[in-house]
Amino acid sequence: MLTFPPAVRIFVAAGATDMRKSFDGLCVAAKEVIGQDPLSGHLFVFCNRRKDRLKVLCWDGSGLWLLHKRLEQGTFAWPSMAPGGGRSLELRSQELSLLLGGMDLRDVRKRRWYSRPA
Repeated sequence: MLTFPPAVRIFVAAGATDMRKSFDGLCVAAKEVIGQDPLSGHLFVFCNRRKDRLKVLCWDGSGLWLLHKRLEQGTFAWPSMAPGGGRSLELRSQELSLLLGGMDLRDVRKRRWYSRPA
């Protein structure tokens, strides 16, 4: 299970990304598609057209990390378009874990619960 500090934001590029891209190509995609700085320390998640591979790009302060997952069977329930017609969306770490575990986030809903105002 992946755990991240609360300050880390997770951005997902909706639709397909060319998985031949590596560090530099995905940095450009983070800037152009997602509209965020790839050196911010946040996570940027990309998926291929067949939805059986994904890459996660992250800057840790000294260099870039690139995590790559290939499914042997099945596909990820990847959004083709973000809600509201956008090209990217933001997930919480729990939602990313569900997505990586094979859950379709369109069928998952968060229950209301108490949260203390900031």
